[in-house]
Amino acid sequence: MNSNTDADQDFMAAAIELARAAGAAGEVPVGAVVVLDGEIVGRGYNQPIGRADPTAHAEVMALRDAAARIGNYRLPGASLYVTLEPCIMCAGAIMHARVARVVFGARDPKTGAAGSVVDLFAEDRLNHHADIQGGVRAEECGALLSSFFAARRAKTAVV
Repeated sequence: MNSNTDADQDFMAAAIELARAAGAAGEVPVGAVVVLDGEIVGRGYNQPIGRADPTAHAEVMALRDAAARIGNYRLPGASLYVTLEPCIMCAGAIMHARVARVVFGARDPKTGAAGSVVDLFAEDRLNHHADIQGGVRAEECGALLSSFFAARRAKTAVV
């Protein structure tokens, strides 16, 4: 099920809105939603600064929200949409939650764990493998990140 569908576009749009909320809060603009049976059951955006929590990445926040809503830490059959390729920590959480599919926007050449730096989802020695679809609305997702970091650099250069 690795096709870029209208539903993928729509759910990624919801993740992008959450990424904008993260950016507005001064966090790196990454957003995520968990979808089960065609409905969003979990939402999250980056909050490690505001929560003083290094694990408060968008994916983890969305997984926590979904698990609390459905009353189970396992999310079989769920899809996770995230604006940036998951890191190693998030890939591990996704695997432990038994998410069936991960759809991401922009690749992360520095910490991406779905093929950019490593591909944990293709590691045969691990016991769970999600289907991966990258590049959905990649330019839009990447532009959010580029704008955020350009503004941050400009602010630092002025100081």
